[in-house]
Amino acid sequence: MESIGGDVVTNPERDSTPVLITEAAPSYEEQHAARKRKYAIMMGARIPCLVLAMVFYQTWWLALAFLLLSVPLPWMAVLIANDRPPRKAEKPNRFVREHRAVEARPHQVIDG
Repeated sequence: MESIGGDVVTNPERDSTPVLITEAAPSYEEQHAARKRKYAIMMGARIPCLVLAMVFYQTWWLALAFLLLSVPLPWMAVLIANDRPPRKAEKPNRFVREHRAVEARPHQVIDG
């Protein structure tokens, strides 16, 4: 950026988006917020299932299907909300020695 007469002039050739220089995982707060959001969505999906089961009470098989769908939702919501993302598989940087090859030309063999 240059300053000309008190005004700030930006360089149009340069992109203003920040550059990620590390491969750091999201912070704990971001992970926790995402898990809370997933939990709220799954628990919120249970309410429409129960309401639809009440709406279709005369069609017993459809009401039963909505009711059975709403039963495992709290259990699944807790499991998914408590699950942290997997750790990154980090490949260690190890020294690998080059193997020496045997010469490819024919050698004279003396039998004794």
